[in-house]
Amino acid sequence: MHASLGDRLLMHGRVVGQQDRTVEIIEVLGGDGTPPYRVRFEDGHEALMSPGPDTIVQPSR
Repeated sequence: MHASLGDRLLMHGRVVGQQDRTVEIIEVLGGDGTPPYRVRFEDGHEALMSPGPDTIVQPSR
């Protein structure tokens, strides 16, 4: 997985009834755009994340 600052990650719900979530990448900590990423959730909290196979990179516009 490769992403850039400002891209978004779409994480699909893995359990019936769980909604998809979107986070914004605010820092790329891996080399050449690879994880881990510092991300900001819609509610404003931040976390370090190494996305799994149920995650899609949405490039910034």
